[in-house]
Amino acid sequence: MLRLENATYLVHDLDDAIAFFTDALGFTLRQDETFEGGWRRVVVGPGAGTGADGEGTGLVLALATSDDARARVGRQAGDEVAFFLRTDDFAAQHAHMLAHGVRFREEPRHEVYGTVAIFEDLYGTPWDLIQPPHA
Repeated sequence: MLRLENATYLVHDLDDAIAFFTDALGFTLRQDETFEGGWRRVVVGPGAGTGADGEGTGLVLALATSDDARARVGRQAGDEVAFFLRTDDFAAQHAHMLAHGVRFREEPRHEVYGTVAIFEDLYGTPWDLIQPPHA
């Protein structure tokens, strides 16, 4: 069996990114550890119940230090939706995110594949919040 464990996610500031993902999106801080030489490994991800192991894929927050990396923050997928955040309760998650200042590009809409709305993370990267239709 294969599964995607983590994906690297470029950020300008680790603490700001941790706050966004944990407070605004409700992610869990899975790791925040500083190693010899000052390198800090930070991993955030959806909480229990989202994957086969109860955690789902995590995001390794990587501090953009070079000019090239800093230019890519917020544009990691170009102008396309970069990530798809699945929820079992769209209304509650949407309300939580709005209460935490998350900017939605559109009102929620109902498609054949579920209820969806595009929102932006703290760097303007587009994400889909999506709840698949109930069977």
